[in-house]
Amino acid sequence: MVSVESKFARAALIATVALIGLNLRPFITSIGPLAANIQDGTALGLQGMALLTLIPMLLMGCVAFAGPALQSMVGARRSMIGALLVICAGIALRLLASSGWRMVATAALIGLGVAIVQAVFPGIVKREFPRQVGPMMGLYSATLMGGGALGAVVSPMIAQVTGNWAMGLACFALPALAAVILAGVFLPDDAGARPKGGITRILLSRPRTWLLMSCFGLLNGGYASVVAWLAPAYQEHGWDAAASGSLLAILSISQAVTALTLPILAGKPPDRRLWLWLTLALQAVGFVGLAFMPTLSPFALVVILGAGLGGCFALIMIVALEHLPDPAQAGALSALMQGGGFILAAVPAWLVAALHDATGGYAAGWLWHLACVTIVAGLVFRFSPAGYARVMPSVAGPGPLYA
Repeated sequence: MVSVESKFARAALIATVALIGLNLRPFITSIGPLAANIQDGTALGLQGMALLTLIPMLLMGCVAFAGPALQSMVGARRSMIGALLVICAGIALRLLASSGWRMVATAALIGLGVAIVQAVFPGIVKREFPRQVGPMMGLYSATLMGGGALGAVVSPMIAQVTGNWAMGLACFALPALAAVILAGVFLPDDAGARPKGGITRILLSRPRTWLLMSCFGLLNGGYASVVAWLAPAYQEHGWDAAASGSLLAILSISQAVTALTLPILAGKPPDRRLWLWLTLALQAVGFVGLAFMPTLSPFALVVILGAGLGGCFALIMIVALEHLPDPAQAGALSALMQGGGFILAAVPAWLVAALHDATGGYAAGWLWHLACVTIVAGLVFRFSPAGYARVMPSVAGPGPLYA
């Protein structure tokens, strides 16, 4: 019989997973609805605004490569708590971001914290929920996307009420502080389950790691561009900050719903390819609509696009974790996939801004992402679970790769 204490600890850990996910995207999605205010207040140009997405994405990529070594030296629990403190501090400092370089500096600081969380957290989930990896990664992904919706809706509301756009950005320090507290109380110790840095070299020598990086990067480049430029794109069609923010919020809610439900609908059979193709088809429809018919039915369009982005994110995270049975090794693979992937994903938001400056509109940028979706659809053929053990054999342990 499971004790009441055990049930409470389990529920508290699930709540901690949810709250941590909730804090990983508001710092990005709160920018778009307030873009005009931020530009007026900091004198950032369009490509300067793109740095607020590009730099965090680059950090998410670069820091993820150090994830396994960081866990080995510090431990997953301490890494998580420290990273959440960095996120909280970076968001709070946006109250003082009265210039462009200060805004970019806060983006870098928050991006550093988010990068550490994303590198470390999937391994924790697989270790603590070995039989519920799909649903728990779905929950984590859903709350991550839900946090994006929260950022898009709350930031313009707070800015309007207070008359201060910086307050609209900095208010998210409060849920970040709550996540620090829950992580400190409920995240379990991970002594004896720490991969050493040597596993990074082994995984990077395998072509499948690079394939996962490529797919993750091409997919998340679309997400980065959408959260950066969806609201400004519709503001060019006459929408105000609140209305364009609500559009971004609906997209994020659609992402959250599919991130939570698709892993459950996909069930236990490990072949996720049909579901991945479904989400890619939804993304294709969304980008075609943004490029050619953005005003025809905007809300339906963003629901479709959000469903594709959110479901695909959750499924590709699960696919990476399913390649290896050992939680530490699977977590290291997930960290590396995110590392290379987020480096790739950092560029498209800037590229869309450059294409906008060159063409006078966003259509060329959306078509670029349609091409990326098509490429990933072809690469997904290779994610047959029957071949996982062959292309990604487990690293023998315990041994020199374990602390």
